[in-house]
Amino acid sequence: MTTTVVAPVAPAETVRGAEVTTPRRRVAAWLGLIPFGAYVVLFLGVPAVLAVASGFFDGSGAFTFANFAAYANPAILQNFFASLWISALTAVLGAILGAVICFALLGTRPERMLRSTVDSASSVLAQFGGVMLAFAFIATIGVQGVLTKWLVSIGITPNIFTNFGGNGPLLYQIPGLVIPYLYFQIPLMVLTFMPAMEGLKSTWAEANATLGGTRLTYWCRIGMPLLAPAFFGSLILLFANAFSSYATAAALISQGGIIPLAIRQQLTSETIVGVSNVAGVLALGMVVVMIILMTAYSALQRRASRWRR
Repeated sequence: MTTTVVAPVAPAETVRGAEVTTPRRRVAAWLGLIPFGAYVVLFLGVPAVLAVASGFFDGSGAFTFANFAAYANPAILQNFFASLWISALTAVLGAILGAVICFALLGTRPERMLRSTVDSASSVLAQFGGVMLAFAFIATIGVQGVLTKWLVSIGITPNIFTNFGGNGPLLYQIPGLVIPYLYFQIPLMVLTFMPAMEGLKSTWAEANATLGGTRLTYWCRIGMPLLAPAFFGSLILLFANAFSSYATAAALISQGGIIPLAIRQQLTSETIVGVSNVAGVLALGMVVVMIILMTAYSALQRRASRWRR
């Protein structure tokens, strides 16, 4: 005798209700994004569009491409070059030093005090910038800074802090921006790269050891190839962070020298009248660079997320 078991069938209205619930949840999720979307549009999108669009008009409001002649100005090109090399240098140094810190933290437990302290400090220092950061370095290594005065008191003349290259203190020159920029670049690298380091599984190292591999073999053939997309993605993020920084440089350097300061100079110049719209052209150049960087960053992040899953 054969017994047939029939699975219960859910009522039609229940199935229909489930089908209706999913779209409702999706609508609710999109409605929840409305406040954030409105914030992005009003405070980021609209100002960016207006700033860039101003570069296509002259002082009288007529459409023109004449403002793009600014890119033939050697001073503007020098500002772009300075922004690029400052951003590249601080990104590379910040990425290397931050990766070393992340590697050192791998030997600690996430719940322990050391890891919590480093994570908390990185979160705070990565956002510490602007006038406050500039004042902190002026008070420390400025001409009358605490460290500078102490070195002088013990018989050491720190030319790097008082008269670097015959052009005054290093802190108030374009190369001196490397020092305060690293202050927030390194913590940012720790925040962005540490999750990738934590994603390395101990079983991979055990399998490497079982097959006769050394630690060098593990890092060259397993660790580094897996971490490369995350590392270069973080490197691009650090470059973009330095390239768009303005407040710290503005508090330390009175004249132009990098593109954000050149834009300020075009907007507030009292000696050259009618060049405010050139700032829009310079802003457009920065936007193009940032779009390229963010596109590359997104591609690397997608590649890095594959092995994390």
